[in-house]
Amino acid sequence: MPETTTETTRTPSADATTRQKTASRGSALVGPVRTVAILGAVGALVSAIALPAFASANGPAAAASVTTEQLAADNAQSIVVASEATHAPNTRESFTATTPGEIELKKAEEAAAARAAAAAETAAVAGSARPSIAGLALVAPGSGAVRYPVTSFTPGEGPGSGRGHEGWDMIAPEGTPIYAAAAGTVTASAESIGGYGVSIMIMSNLNGTMVETRYGHMVYGSRMVEAGDQVSAGQLIGLVGNTGNSYGSHLHFEVRIGGSVIDPEPWLAANAG
Repeated sequence: MPETTTETTRTPSADATTRQKTASRGSALVGPVRTVAILGAVGALVSAIALPAFASANGPAAAASVTTEQLAADNAQSIVVASEATHAPNTRESFTATTPGEIELKKAEEAAAARAAAAAETAAVAGSARPSIAGLALVAPGSGAVRYPVTSFTPGEGPGSGRGHEGWDMIAPEGTPIYAAAAGTVTASAESIGGYGVSIMIMSNLNGTMVETRYGHMVYGSRMVEAGDQVSAGQLIGLVGNTGNSYGSHLHFEVRIGGSVIDPEPWLAANAG
């Protein structure tokens, strides 16, 4: 039996349809690829422009931060502190400037020191020439344990005047001799003791009673005894003057028993011999 051959015949219209479908699929693929390529190019362009700008904006700050930290570390490592370092206070005039009250106190202290220095200088000059005692009696008249410190005087103001006056003013011319009222130990002797001016203080034991006598306003350089000396009753110890808080030549004479002020006038009247 003869062999039968079947031949498939492809019509032109079918080939055209197939090519059209293939072209459509190619176009569909090319579109997204082209879009991706465009987006990639745009991204690259944005990165090329934006990244340098960002780097230029942030780069110096970061560099400055790093540099500052590095400098701080370098400085910290290079600081040298002296072991004997001290702080010099700010001063004004001759006192340390602190609070107004402390400044005024400092000024007052300096003024007081200046006055004391001036008084000491005046006393030193005055003391360099001791007044003459030629012709004066070296011992007061009498024989009792208590003597009048001035033998010729005019009675003046006594204690209790209301102005803090604690002695008896025995008015006499400058240079009149002053005698120890009782035997004892000199406890103070100076060219300036407060308001007393040139003065001497003596502690005596009179029949078991401790009696202190004080002699103020004496002439500069006239003191005959010093602290620690032993004196006898009626011994010449100085001369009447007008130093310290005094307004005329006189002896300011005080008597204290047990630390209490005693009126010298009746005490002398009852005890002096």
